[in-house]
Amino acid sequence: METTAVSVAPNRTNSLVVQCYRWTRTLVHVLEGVATTLCVFPLLSDATRRTIVQRWSVRLLRILAVEVRIEGDIGAHRGNVMVVANHISWLDIFVLQAAHPVRFVAKSEIAKWPVLSQMIRGAGTVFIVRERPRDVVNVNHQIARLLAQGNVLAVFPEGTTTYGIELLPFKGALLQPIVEAEGHVQPVAIRYRTPDGILSLAPEYVGDTLFAASFWRVCGERALTVALTARAPLAARGRHRRDLARAAEISIRTALAAPASARESDTAFDPEVARR
Repeated sequence: METTAVSVAPNRTNSLVVQCYRWTRTLVHVLEGVATTLCVFPLLSDATRRTIVQRWSVRLLRILAVEVRIEGDIGAHRGNVMVVANHISWLDIFVLQAAHPVRFVAKSEIAKWPVLSQMIRGAGTVFIVRERPRDVVNVNHQIARLLAQGNVLAVFPEGTTTYGIELLPFKGALLQPIVEAEGHVQPVAIRYRTPDGILSLAPEYVGDTLFAASFWRVCGERALTVALTARAPLAARGRHRRDLARAAEISIRTALAAPASARESDTAFDPEVARR
């Protein structure tokens, strides 16, 4: 694990009225999403569900004043791709969903989240009980089949969240399905910043931090920018999962160590493009 000296933004919070307003708007938006997954999704194709989830995520980020800026092409390969990213916050899921329609591979604890879990499950998330080796093997085969069918799945190979300052070693076992499917790994680095480019810890969801506390902090921020840096895809065919995990880790570590580029600041995420 490496750490880097960085500047962290001071709190720039909204008034309590604005904070409560965002909290309420988000709750209504989440309840609408749950209703959609329960009542509408069973009638729709998988592709249509992915589009609806992407649009819902775009609106969520807009409510929370989170702007996504992308460097590179997350959709360079349109299928049989596993997106791997560093993990900072519960927001990561919706940031990646807004940037590109993906299905997630997540630990089983997320299935117990209040309210959000039903929507995340309905969006096609695959859950793994890591304490059960047999379950991991069976789920890996399921994921490999989904990838071979042309799906894009996303995982957080660190296995836990960090503050976004350091990067933990990637777990190779999570990349076994893409090796079996002979697809590509797409490394994506995630960095949360203030609009003027200073590192923000507001979205962090580390250790004993409660989801409610993290969510309340995000509602209180005047604005946030999340920079996504898509690195060159890595071919998984013929590679061992440990070597592939190490290569993806190095790629993301390099991106996190680099300053925000001019291209990143000039390519603000366009919600209208996500709707197409």
